[in-house]
Amino acid sequence: MSPFRLTRTLPEDATEAALRADVLHGLTCSPKTLPPKWFYDAHGSELFDKITELPEYYPTRAEREILAARANEIAQATDARTLIELGSGSSEKTRLLLDALPALHTYVPVDVSESALTQAGHALIAERPELDVHALVADFTAPLLLPRTPGPRLVAFLGSTIGNLLPAERAAFLASLRAVMAPGDTLLLGTDLVKDESVLVAAYDDAAGVTAEFNKNVLTVVNRELGADFGPEAFTHVVRWDAEHEWIEMRLRSRTEQTVKIPALDLAVDFADGEDLRTEISAKFREDGVRYELAAAGFDLTRWFNSPGQLYGLALATPARPPSAPFPAADRITACVR
Repeated sequence: MSPFRLTRTLPEDATEAALRADVLHGLTCSPKTLPPKWFYDAHGSELFDKITELPEYYPTRAEREILAARANEIAQATDARTLIELGSGSSEKTRLLLDALPALHTYVPVDVSESALTQAGHALIAERPELDVHALVADFTAPLLLPRTPGPRLVAFLGSTIGNLLPAERAAFLASLRAVMAPGDTLLLGTDLVKDESVLVAAYDDAAGVTAEFNKNVLTVVNRELGADFGPEAFTHVVRWDAEHEWIEMRLRSRTEQTVKIPALDLAVDFADGEDLRTEISAKFREDGVRYELAAAGFDLTRWFNSPGQLYGLALATPARPPSAPFPAADRITACVR
């Protein structure tokens, strides 16, 4: 049986430092924001697993349908000996790719959660004793230092997580990814597609209220880790479709005028009655737009796979040239104003 290996590229205190920086920056911005990665403590991860099973939430099912139907085609187009998965989590959907890659030697899951990587890695080795699993504790939005592994490599970024990045952030991310990929490597990118507004909004505002609880969990995380006194019941879960930018926004709307204290940051944050705290954007894509963003970062889109009903798309792309700057400065969306 191959050993499970884990490499940590983040300092032990990186998570705490990042949370402190994000909260300080986001809650002193106008409009106020918090990054969606802070939803995912143990309880938040459990809630998200429930969300993926809700009837309104189609992306996980749609992506799995594509992988189940087209994994062999993806495998034939890549001939990968190493699979690198960014934001791997439980590596559940990845098993469809693992089963389809006959020449696969090494799997490199990349995630900020060491516990998730360890649990998934040991499970995979038990199922596939011939597989070399080398987990990487890393923030995939920062420049990656990938371990040496056999090529060619397939880099998978699934779940449409790329939609949580603002346009300029997506450009920087894709360019940094292109910088570590070699000729013969392939990128598999999951993208949720633009569709009817009612379908999109329902996916983020389910009737059972699970997404609302998930959204408010970010306040619980800040309370626990930074000693804040957010009252989750003092905020309402709000979802809106931004047609101009073609993204969903999740927000927490203050039910009253209030002040929240965050002792660890020596910070007091005032909220007006009805003021919003944005906790997530989830951009939706069109095939032409994905092709443009990939090309600007130095990739050629070689294959495009749609789910039934055109709900979701998987893009297969190969490195074409060094990346260029995809967005002129005037077109970049500013996250917040200090």
